[in-house]
Amino acid sequence: MKNITLNTEAQMPIIGLGTFLAAPGETYQAVRWAIKLGYKHIDCAAAYGNQTEVGQALHDAFAEGDIKREEIFVTSKLWNDSHAVEDVRPACEQTLKELQLDYLDLYLMHWPVAQTKGTGMPKNDEDWIPLSQIPLWETWAEMEKLYNDGLTKAIGVSNFNEANLNLLIEKDQVVPAVNQVECHPLLNQNELIAFCRKNNIAVTAYAPLGAQRSGGSLLENNVVADIARRTKATPAQVLLAWQLQRGIIVIPKSVHEDRIRENYASLVVELDAADIRRLDELNENHRFFDGSAFENPAKGYDKIF
Repeated sequence: MKNITLNTEAQMPIIGLGTFLAAPGETYQAVRWAIKLGYKHIDCAAAYGNQTEVGQALHDAFAEGDIKREEIFVTSKLWNDSHAVEDVRPACEQTLKELQLDYLDLYLMHWPVAQTKGTGMPKNDEDWIPLSQIPLWETWAEMEKLYNDGLTKAIGVSNFNEANLNLLIEKDQVVPAVNQVECHPLLNQNELIAFCRKNNIAVTAYAPLGAQRSGGSLLENNVVADIARRTKATPAQVLLAWQLQRGIIVIPKSVHEDRIRENYASLVVELDAADIRRLDELNENHRFFDGSAFENPAKGYDKIF
C-alpha cells in the first residue's frame, strides 16, 4: 500500500476505512473485513459513537494475528466539547480506552469550534463557548502535549480553513500533520491543498465519493461514468483514484464487504492526465457538509469555510 510521509516522518496509508455513520452492530464487522482485505488505516472519532466496536475489532484482529499494532494506522478526533485545557487529555485517554490502544497514530481537532461539556451538535447559544474564552491555539497547545507525551504519534486538525491553520502555525510549536476536509470533484479544494502542501501538511479527504443531492450523485455523473468505462473500473474507484493520484489520503466509509473490497481496489486504477483534468473541471465548490451548524458569529464563530 502507498503511504504519505507526514511532517513527523510517520508513514500514513493513503487509503483507510472511514467509520462515520457506521451503525452499531455493523462497525465491528466492517473493521474486521477491512483489515483482512489489506487496509492498514482506520479513521475514527469520539463523536461517531462507535469507537468501542472499533476497539474490539482491533483487539480481536491483533489477538488472531490478522495484523500487528505497529502495522496499522489509527486516527481519532477530539470533539468540540473537550477544547478546554483541562478536558483535552481526559478526552484522548477516554478514546484510547474505547479503542483498547496505548497510543494513537493521529489525533485531530474535529472542528474549529469550542462547545460546552456534554453537547453534540450545537442547538442553542448555551452550547457554544466563545472563541475569546477558548481560542483555538490554546486547545492546540494541549494537543502538542499529547504528542510530546507519546499519547499520539502525530496531531492534526479537521475542517480547518487557511486562516485557522495559519493561527496554529504562527502561535504554536508543532505544525499540524494533517488537515482532514470534505473533498471530491465537486469540491476539489485545490487552493487549500496548495496551502497545506506549502506548509508540509498532508490532506485527508472525507466524503470522497460525495453524497446524495438533487440531480443525482457523483457516482452517477456522466464524466465519472465515462472514465469508469474506459478504465474498466467502477465509478467509486474512479473517484478514489483521482484523489490518490493527487497524493490525497482517502477514507471512504462502508459496512459492506464487497464495497470495502471495491474501494481498496482503487489503488490499482490508473487515470491519465486527461481523466484527472476532466474530473478536476467538475468543481462547483459544492459542499455536502457546509459547517453552518457550527457557525455563531455572536460567539466568535463566523463562516466555518
